[in-house]
Amino acid sequence: VQLQASGGGLVQAGGSLRLSCTASGSIFSPNAMGWYRQAPGKQRELVAIANSGGTTNYADHVKGRFTIVRDGAKNTVYLQMNSLKPEDTAVYYCNLYRRTSPAMDYWGEGTLVTVSS
Repeated sequence: VQLQASGGGLVQAGGSLRLSCTASGSIFSPNAMGWYRQAPGKQRELVAIANSGGTTNYADHVKGRFTIVRDGAKNTVYLQMNSLKPEDTAVYYCNLYRRTSPAMDYWGEGTLVTVSS
């Protein structure tokens, strides 16, 4: 499985960005695709995931500001980030977790999001 992410960049606080990630290869269901982020000096943390069954999960600190949408036909997830804050600055990583046996975890290369104050 390969994950190709795009959409990072520099934005002012209060602005918006959209990240996208497309998966290719042996993608089996059930699975979850989504985004994690890692700020300097901090551990990688969940941002949002979209399950192949249609449900979504968000970290508390992005609820109401970020929206994840999954296009199953394109094996793509989009993360719309609104009302960005400086504390959202991080490298964002696309992830696909394949809930098969054995379970498999795949990561894309990170994309940097910088929010200036």
